[in-house]
Amino acid sequence: MKSEFKNNKKLNNIIDALSIHEDPESINVLEEIGTNSSIDTVREMTARALVRKNMEDSLRVVISNKGKGINDLSTVVAMSTINELLSLENKDTAMHVLADTVDSDVDEDIRDNARSVKALMALS
Repeated sequence: MKSEFKNNKKLNNIIDALSIHEDPESINVLEEIGTNSSIDTVREMTARALVRKNMEDSLRVVISNKGKGINDLSTVVAMSTINELLSLENKDTAMHVLADTVDSDVDEDIRDNARSVKALMALS
């Protein structure tokens, strides 16, 4: 049990470091490794980190992609991502990405999720 906690702490530190890293490649690393993980906790931490970056590219990963962020099949991951979006101080970029997603030709479920989150963010 202690080893699992130690590994989670190390993983959390790595994801946090990537979330504050200014190199745009950090978004690709988070997407490739974190959002594609089979472990819900890893996907949850990664999605929150991508939201905290609050950059158009990082937000597109968690808003516009099937199976990631607000579109994750795990309710825990999806809700955690939504809560992180709602807690953003500056919501302008997220609102822009949400609007673009609603107006795009992506899967209907993705557009519906983006529309719902956009409505929530407008009320917060």
